[in-house]
Amino acid sequence: MQLTWYGHSCFLAESAEGSAVFDPYAPESVPGWRLPPLTADIVLASHDHADHNYAAGVTLTGRKPGFRVIELAAYHDEQQGSKRGENTIRVLESEGRRVAHLGDLGHGLTPSLADALQKLDVLLLPVGGFFTIGPEEAMQIVDALKPRCVVPMHYSGRGFGYEVIAPVEDFLKLAGSYTRLQTNSLTVGDYSGVVVLTANNHA
Repeated sequence: MQLTWYGHSCFLAESAEGSAVFDPYAPESVPGWRLPPLTADIVLASHDHADHNYAAGVTLTGRKPGFRVIELAAYHDEQQGSKRGENTIRVLESEGRRVAHLGDLGHGLTPSLADALQKLDVLLLPVGGFFTIGPEEAMQIVDALKPRCVVPMHYSGRGFGYEVIAPVEDFLKLAGSYTRLQTNSLTVGDYSGVVVLTANNHA
């Protein structure tokens, strides 16, 4: 399975069993990012906010994917959704691999979520804080789940992201060791530990 990051929380997952786009963002919804034209079998939006649910930006193939998608109910904040609503975590199982996209998770893991998110090959993890969990909570989730590979998302950087959310470096300091790739994609199973991808579709 191949994962490609298009900035913010948007990823394209591709395997022999099908393709999916996670959390595509609308034009001008995220400072500094421009979503390129994408094509996939399905779109998986974690919640109904413009920076995560732009299904119109993805051309659907009309094919039914053969992989399995597990949906886990969570919240966009630490007050059971009273501030920002609900959030859906998704685990995509394909080719014997498990990839979890946490969306805009705004709280720590409940015991049931922790149980459902075991044995992950890749964890796509928000780390920027303010709208989601921050670096410290993100690191606690990594320690609890022990995924093979962690790819941080939903953070700010030079020329992109919301000013109120933290840069990825705040999370990387806590992680200690990491690999920074000069590309926006990786093959699931090829890497372990924290991996920072580099997307080039800046506005």
